[in-house]
This record gives sequence, structure tokens and C-alpha cells, in this order.
Amino acid sequence: MTTIETARRARYGAFISYNHADRARARWLHRALERYRIPARLVGRPASFGPVPRRLGRIFRDIDELPAASDLSAEVCAALAESACLIVVCTPAAAASQWVAREIALFRELHPDRPVLAALFDGDPVEAMPATLLHGADGVGPEPLAADFREGRDGRRLALLKLVAGAVGVSLDALVQRDAQARVRRVTKVTLAAAVLLLAMAALTILAVRARGEAELRRSQAEGLVEFMLTDLRGRLKEVGRLDVLRAANERALAYYGEQTLQDLPPDMLARRARALMTMGEDALEAKDSARARAAFVEANRVTGSLVQREPKAYDIVFAHAQSEFYLGLLHFEADDFARAEPHFEAYAALARQLMALNPADPRSAEEIAYSSGNLCSLRMKQHSVRWMVALCRDALRASEALAKRQPDADQRWRDVANRQGWLADAERESGNPGEALRLRREQVALIGRLVDHDPRNARNRRLLIWAERALAKAEQRAGNGAAGAARMRRAVAELRAMTALDTENQELATKLREMQTELANMERGKE
Repeated sequence: MTTIETARRARYGAFISYNHADRARARWLHRALERYRIPARLVGRPASFGPVPRRLGRIFRDIDELPAASDLSAEVCAALAESACLIVVCTPAAAASQWVAREIALFRELHPDRPVLAALFDGDPVEAMPATLLHGADGVGPEPLAADFREGRDGRRLALLKLVAGAVGVSLDALVQRDAQARVRRVTKVTLAAAVLLLAMAALTILAVRARGEAELRRSQAEGLVEFMLTDLRGRLKEVGRLDVLRAANERALAYYGEQTLQDLPPDMLARRARALMTMGEDALEAKDSARARAAFVEANRVTGSLVQREPKAYDIVFAHAQSEFYLGLLHFEADDFARAEPHFEAYAALARQLMALNPADPRSAEEIAYSSGNLCSLRMKQHSVRWMVALCRDALRASEALAKRQPDADQRWRDVANRQGWLADAERESGNPGEALRLRREQVALIGRLVDHDPRNARNRRLLIWAERALAKAEQRAGNGAAGAARMRRAVAELRAMTALDTENQELATKLREMQTELANMERGKE
């Protein structure tokens, strides 16, 4: 098998190497590369690394932060071995990162003839590109192809095309020309489709009013068009960047739904309407437009409420109504309007209990119990409602434990349990029960410790253990065990110091370390 054939059969189309400080940029680049469709007129043509594929394929990006160990993890090494090319997110943080340098060196050692590409996001090229990227591990080697994402340079689209061209081995000019032609065709098609659908929906709505005998048929057709607009068409509009058309479609659909009388509509139409409204609300939340999000979720709540009145024992309908109550509560909670969030969170909790009564075997039932109890626990803590918060936080812990027992091998479930132990410990302390708070903190440390013992290289669990040890140290001191608290804090500080030494550019960890060092000094002086 030739080198070209081997590269094309690699498991991953590309490996993205980045410093965790640039994770937002790496996440965006990951999505952009996986979603990019190579123009059809180039697909199958011969290129430097074999026939041009339709897509780059799967892109590897390590979603966990850097491991607290002296070398790359086995998973990262395996992914580098199975990647067709390497893309480095270049910033001053990446240039200073030993992990990025090791990934570049290992990739070049494994695949000296596969492309290494630079995605320059910040800083001067000399200070942003790792030395191993510019000159190779031995100080010599070709300078990588660079795509300049910085403000006022290539621009995101052209820079992305540079990376794609370098990854598949075609000329940039050919890709830019074909991409522009394809984008014009897609934008034209999608925009025309959106306009036609908007007009068709308006026409069908008018016909539904004029023709009583055909009202149900026309309404059904109009609803079908709306659902298409807010599902398939929504995805296409996002892909081509026509968010203005997406907003217009959402607003037209919202106006249409707001004019309807719900009593006479069949359940399937109501359910379709609720799904569409939820989608609109999520779009608005993503765009940070709380006013549009609220309008959509209020209307969705009106729809799901009507459905629940008709079919109070239909599991999926009750579930949909629970979601609409949750979203309304979340909007108020994030605005610090706890009084208005309260009735929605309480309604959500009641619906979660109803789901459990309707079908305890459905995994969603236990999840909704856990989420709704957690929401009320957080709300009561924010309100400093001593009377209720302990019971609610205890309910949330029990629900999280029930989920973890159903999936005993899922670390995230046990992390949720540990998180709820912390919330309950704080509630107990605020309620005047320091002994119970201390017991919960000890259980939390023991639980996370077991996770770390099971997977010592998991940096996330190691950090959680440090934070839990810190909280337990304070609880020990408050309980009169000052020496034990100081000793525990000393161990946590030492562990965090070791982590920051391996990741010197992580400012968040550095700040935490300074805070904990100050807290340790106060403990050693006998202060809280």
C-alpha cells in the first residue's frame, strides 16, 4: 500500500493540536472542518494525497484538558498515528506549550510525508508558531502552510479553505473558485426556497380561513411547511450563514402560531407546533436574544399546556410540557429574577414526578427528577431559604445516586453525585449543621478519590479531587480540627502546584493556586 493510500485510509482526516487556553477556537475549527463539504466538481479528482474526498472525514480534537502526567496519553498517540494530517492552532499560548510541541514532533516522526498545517489565530507568526512547527524537531525542516485567521488577514472563510486545500492536496485557487461557485448556488437555492416557503405558508393560511371545508387540510399543509422551515431549512440556513432569513422565518412562524386557537386542533398538530417553538427558542438562546427566546418559550408553554389538559397521561406530552416549564424558569433564573423563576421550577419538578409515576422504567424519568430537584436546590440556595433548601438538595442527591446506580460505569453520573454532595453540604452548613456538612464533604472526597484511583490520568477528576479536598479542609477547620484541615489543604496545594508546573500558561489554575496558598497560610495561623 502506498503512503498516499495509507493517508487516505487513516481513521481521522485531521488531528487538531492546541493549547487548552484556545479550546474555543479549536472547537469552532473542529466543527467547521467536519461540516465543510468539498465542491462536487472537485470530488474524485486526483490530488497530492489521492482522489479528492467529499469531506475531510472525522477530525480528532482532545476534548479533555491536558493530563497531569509527563507524556502524551495513549489515546492521543493512537489518534496521531491514525490521522491524515496535523493542524496546529497557533497562538502565543500554543507556542509555549510543551504538549503541542510533543504532538507536532510525534506526528512528524510517525508521518514525515503527511501535511502539517498552521492555523494562525493570534500573535505574530514568530511568537505564535511553536519552534517544532517552524523548524522541525531537529531544528530543520519545511515551514508549514499557514492559514491566517487573524483580524484583517485571510478572513475565516479563506483561511478555512487554505486548511482544506492543504489537507486534501489541491491548489487553493481551484478550491476557492469551486467553493465560491458552490456557495452562490447554495445561497441562491436556500434563499429562494425560504422565500417560496414563506409565501406558500402565507397563502395556505389565507386559504385555510376562506375555505372552511378545506381548513384542516390547508392547516396541516401549512404546519408541515413550518416544521420543515424550522428543522431541515434551519440547518441549511445556518450552514450558508443566512441568519437573517432564519430570523424572518422564526418570526413569521411565531406570528402564525400566536394567531391560532388551540382548542380545536388535533394533538399531532399541537405537538408539531411545540417542537417548532422549542427550536425557535433554542435558536434565540444561542443568539443571546432573551426577548425572542421568552416569546417562543411562552408560546410553547401555551401549546404544551393545552396538550397536557387533553392527554394528562401521555408520557411524551408531559415530557414536552416539562421542558417548556424548565426553559421559562431558566430564563428568569439567569436574569436573577428568582421570584419569577420559582413557579416554573416548581411546575417542572411536579411534572418530573408525574413522569416517574407514568413510566419509571424510562431513563428520562429519573433524569428529570434529578435535574428538577437540582434546579430547586440551586434556587433555594440563591434565595437563602433555609427552611427548604436542605430537603431539596437531599432529593437532588438521591436522584443523582439513582441515576449513577443505573449506569455504574459512567464517570459523569458519579461526578454529578459528587457535585450534589457538595451542594447538600453547603445547605447543611448554612442551616447550622456543620457535622453533617463535614460528613458529606468526606464522602465527596472519598467518591472522587475512587474515580481518580480508577483512572489516574484523568485530569478532570484530579482537579475535582483538589477542589473537594479544599472544601473538606475548610469544613475540618470549622469543626475544630484545625491541624487536620491544614494538613489536607497542604496536600491539595501540593497537588495543584504539580499540575500548574506541567501547564504553566493556565491562568485559571494559577489563580486557584494563589487563593489556596493564602487560605493555607490563614489556616496555619489559626484563621478561617
